Amino acid sequence: MAGQNQGRGSRSNNLVVPQATAALQQLKFEAAQELGVQIPQDGYYGNYTSRETGSLGGYITKRLVQLAEQQLSGRSNL
Repeated sequence: MAGQNQGRGSRSNNLVVPQATAALQQLKFEAAQELGVQIPQDGYYGNYTSRETGSLGGYITKRLVQLAEQQLSGRSNL
């Protein structure tokens, strides 16, 4: 059943294309740099505000949509 692990502490954001991990990490670091948000070395975001993590996630999503639109229109600028 879809979404069955929600709310149980397990991660449900598995990558559809695991080979994209490095590219997504690079995108996250670029977005954080542009927004002035420090990426925690240990990966723990508990000391960050919702505004900081939300702005980072929103920026990454916006950038991913832009990349997809470029790819769909045939003018890939990756």
